[in-house]
Amino acid sequence: MRIGHITLANRLFAAPMAGVTDRPFRMLCKKLGAGYAVSEMVTSRRELWNSLKTSRRADHRGESDPIAVQIAGTDAAMMAEAAAYNVERGAQIIDINMGCPAKKVCSKWAGSALMQDEPLATAIIEAVVAACAPHGVPVTLKMRTGWCASERNAVRIARLAEAAGVAMVTVHGRTREQGYGGEAEYDTIAAVKAAVAIPVVANGDIDSPRKARAVLEATKADAIMIGRAAQGRPWIFREIAHYLATGEELEAPETLQAKAWLTEHLHDHYGLYGELSGVRSARKHIGWAVHGLPGGAAFRDQMNRIDEATAQLRAVEEFFDRLADTHTRLPATRRAANDDHLARDFPQQA
Repeated sequence: MRIGHITLANRLFAAPMAGVTDRPFRMLCKKLGAGYAVSEMVTSRRELWNSLKTSRRADHRGESDPIAVQIAGTDAAMMAEAAAYNVERGAQIIDINMGCPAKKVCSKWAGSALMQDEPLATAIIEAVVAACAPHGVPVTLKMRTGWCASERNAVRIARLAEAAGVAMVTVHGRTREQGYGGEAEYDTIAAVKAAVAIPVVANGDIDSPRKARAVLEATKADAIMIGRAAQGRPWIFREIAHYLATGEELEAPETLQAKAWLTEHLHDHYGLYGELSGVRSARKHIGWAVHGLPGGAAFRDQMNRIDEATAQLRAVEEFFDRLADTHTRLPATRRAANDDHLARDFPQQA
């Protein structure tokens, strides 16, 4: 799997998610099998580049190559400047955000709202590619299938992007109108793959090894991108890699192994955010990690009242130690629900 001249470890990608895929989380996903991980989106507004939020999002210290940064905005010149700014700070791949469905983003005509204005989308793509080309930095694009069900234009935009020099396109199998609701559809992703020669990545509702294989086979995509399914379960990447290689499902990790990964992640998290912000922003990661585990709901309520890093870390360690003492294993993939979805979406493969 290649993006321009850059060779990736595999075709399993961690999706950019605002407030989630910071440097510690990206590093964890890569450690557990993701061949590629994209940063949270960075604004193209120059006046915000020195803000604490943006500086944290542009922090790649200790992260393994390739460093991929997603940028968002509505002005071609500003997007080109943002691309150059991030390349100077270590970005090896620049990703253009045309997929975010958030109202606060789309209300400014950024994110997936750009799919409604194909000339502007093309101008932005061309400007960013031109800014990155002298540095040998590939540009990628992440988008939706379209703005709404009656305006699915992902194929047209993919062709425009390819003609402008984009090295790879990722398609989330939903319209902007859907947000994250309903079910992802993969026919449009397959149509995009058939329409262009550059690599195409399938994204949306890939939450198990069997679903990953089914989506790859149905869309003929070159890679898959996983977002929400990695929250609290970043080892999904190694599960999928094992299944694609062997056809066998990997057992869930041992409880103490998951504890070790989570505590290492928390140390990195505190290091990036500091104690006050780090403890608060770590709560969501801990909540995802204990979701569905015995006593997880009560522990989450208790943990949300802790405001000190050492106490938070100790509480997490003690929670997983108790699970290990009672020989509780982490839950395996939700096979029943996934099998139902496979039978509905891919009857020939289920």
